[in-house]
Amino acid sequence: MGGWERNIRRVVPYTPGEQPQDPGIIKLNTNENPYPPSPTFMHAVREWDGKGLRLYPDPSAGVLVDAIAAYHGLQPGQVFVGVGSDDVLAMSFLTFFNSSKPILFPDITYSFYDVWAELFRIPYERLKLAEDLSIVPSDYLRENGGIIFPNPNAPTGIVMGSDAIESILEHNRDVVVIVDEAYVDFGASSVLPLIEKYENLLVVRTFSKSRSLAGLRIGYAMGSAVLIKYLNDVKFSFNSYTMDQPTVCLGAKAMEDEEYFQQTLRKIIDTREWAKKELCALGFQCTDSRANFIFAKHRSCPGERLYDVLRRAGIYVRHFDQDRIRDHLRISVGTQEEMGILVRFLKDHLSSI
Repeated sequence: MGGWERNIRRVVPYTPGEQPQDPGIIKLNTNENPYPPSPTFMHAVREWDGKGLRLYPDPSAGVLVDAIAAYHGLQPGQVFVGVGSDDVLAMSFLTFFNSSKPILFPDITYSFYDVWAELFRIPYERLKLAEDLSIVPSDYLRENGGIIFPNPNAPTGIVMGSDAIESILEHNRDVVVIVDEAYVDFGASSVLPLIEKYENLLVVRTFSKSRSLAGLRIGYAMGSAVLIKYLNDVKFSFNSYTMDQPTVCLGAKAMEDEEYFQQTLRKIIDTREWAKKELCALGFQCTDSRANFIFAKHRSCPGERLYDVLRRAGIYVRHFDQDRIRDHLRISVGTQEEMGILVRFLKDHLSSI
């Protein structure tokens, strides 16, 4: 090892889901929305005038911030935007988790949390999920340096009730509590109304799932004006121009077509529930997922084996080689047609796997 390497900051990076380029793949592995963005958004894309790209974008992303605030009934000062929710969450770790005490998050959850904790040298503890893979709210009533968890959790899809989350907030008024609501639109209740009561609550959302815009990279946080100010202070100390002009303007347009948004959510939820019933009839056990994915394990077939067989058949799902969930598959909800192909393949081949 060269002397210069001794001072390199080293981390084990997050591993994203595969992005196959073959259009024939049934892609159910990265929780993308199977339906296109709204017609209003697509019209705005076609009408976009790129002449202004010679100028730097608005560092405050004001057009987008205003649109998000108006949609949620907030003031612009209560909204922070970033390049996908990963950017928002990373900035939140850097801003709010600055204590010698460990931050707390579940042992089975979004696997980027421990990556950021390691990267920023934040002490942390992973708290074990219950036997049914739900978060145990009482475990988060201990002394800590901050708390973060998704609701619904990922990859389980299991929801924690608003009362339980408020109990965590009540007992943790001296630290920042982040609720990652990337999947909340698919059947969970948001704790956004609680930001008026708890100045230390940050709610994080994304355009990547329910708004069909994973490729545009928009995430946002909502909280008290003081939390958002601290986030912006760190952001502007890091990079003032994180969001480009097209993203800011087109992202604002994506908030306008509410009817299409609700129709798309309904289709995904209906398909999810249909697919869960079909999988259970084939011998799978499924969590009560309220996200745009299904978390399932078969009663006799190992998860890694199922993953490999499906992949060879051109059906991509996600497998996590992790204790307690090694036999589970996380299956993103595709179109009704795509989920039908998955179910038919399993019906035809499960007995020989």
